[in-house]
Amino acid sequence: MTSVPSFGLIIVGDEILSGKRADKHLPKVIELLAARGLQLAYADYVGDDPERITATLRRAFASADIVFSCGGIGATPDDHTRQCAARALGTALELHPEAAELIRERMRDVAQEQGTAYEPDRADNLHRLNMGVFPHGARIIPNPYNKIPGFSCSGAGGGAVHFVPGFPVMAWPMIEWVLDAHCRQWFNRQPQTERSVVVYGAMEAALTPLMERVEAAHAGVKVFSLPSVDHPVHGRHIELGVKGALALVPGAWDDLLKGLHEFGANLGPELVRNT
Repeated sequence: MTSVPSFGLIIVGDEILSGKRADKHLPKVIELLAARGLQLAYADYVGDDPERITATLRRAFASADIVFSCGGIGATPDDHTRQCAARALGTALELHPEAAELIRERMRDVAQEQGTAYEPDRADNLHRLNMGVFPHGARIIPNPYNKIPGFSCSGAGGGAVHFVPGFPVMAWPMIEWVLDAHCRQWFNRQPQTERSVVVYGAMEAALTPLMERVEAAHAGVKVFSLPSVDHPVHGRHIELGVKGALALVPGAWDDLLKGLHEFGANLGPELVRNT
């Protein structure tokens, strides 16, 4: 792919939707992408329901997007992501030989740490190999925390889904590895910027025609409006701005400011954010 793809995020787990655990992946993935001049296009949250997980992954595999899926790749009864990935791809599950060796290496390490003999044929050790059962054709994502790998699969749409554990201490360095190993060609290809201004005492409905006019006149630029009713510094206000590729924003910003002055808006501080 020559153009920069869309990046997506899937968070799997009942514990997130029930509130038992707060999701930390969304802000971190946004941060990891932004550090490389990329941005997140969407995020999906799905519980431990195989049908919903499969449907979500089927959409991801049909797209040209680069998607990270966090959670559900273990080998307990509530872990369904590996099986759902195979179902979404219409392929079989199989023990990945490199994953199997990494898992055995981890089990040997644990036995050595505990001062016990490594027993590869013990029932619990054989069960642990299920964590290396991936859809046919999957590729390994190394796990620097405990060696138990994640995996990547390509889809019919031309994109890929990269599966990592739900634990941040494992997931985040694994996502970074995928970005640096497989997405470097897109780093900082389209630097983005935002320019905005605080508008006091105006209603969004009154500013909507100006917003529509600016967006229509500047292809590739988005106009945004973020109202606030209880800001500790600015009180009730609207942050009104434009965002897009670095080269496209200045013209749209000039038109927006001109329109606000013609409107007679009471303007406050201006803000600039670059990614």
